[in-house]
Amino acid sequence: MMSIEEQIEIIGKGADGIINVDDLKKKLERSQKIGIPLLIKLGLDPTAPDIHLGHTVVLRKIRQFQNMGHRAIIIIGDFTGMIGDPTGRSKTRKQLSREEVIKNAKTYEDQIFKVLDKEKTEVRFNSQWLSKLNLEDIIRLTSKCTVARILERDDFHKRFNNHESIGIHELFYPLMQAYDSIVVKADIELGGTDQRFNILMGR
Repeated sequence: MMSIEEQIEIIGKGADGIINVDDLKKKLERSQKIGIPLLIKLGLDPTAPDIHLGHTVVLRKIRQFQNMGHRAIIIIGDFTGMIGDPTGRSKTRKQLSREEVIKNAKTYEDQIFKVLDKEKTEVRFNSQWLSKLNLEDIIRLTSKCTVARILERDDFHKRFNNHESIGIHELFYPLMQAYDSIVVKADIELGGTDQRFNILMGR
């Protein structure tokens, strides 16, 4: 059996960073002690027909987790894909229709399983829970965060200071991504460095 130190070394290799190494170590130790694999989450918004190179880097890291005995859950953001991830954008992203998002999503499963172990992977679509939220649910969710905190995001901060428009629907995006993590009860979440703010929102 691979030691915890060996697992952490493999996880950290090639990664830009681990947000909380001590927390990761505790989760790995508990997983090993009780014999239950960790659940590793990655969210993908189908805003284009194909996943891009940046996605494959993260998928390979998930495969390393799977090789160590852990499980993956891939969230296809068919709902958040219609909002449009504002991360790194200097202007509001063009919104996609449900039809466009669904069409793009059809190829994603085939592509991710070229990297991931299908037997250790669950794929879910976030419209399964996000489309069921009513106005009361959304108000309760938005009460967990402030506009000031959302504006701490580098892209929003720059747009605000430059008097560029920021759509209210864009402010919802980090909260929707955080809600995904809560619903699936992910132990660990992976993402690009540009997703750090969104990932921390759900922890």
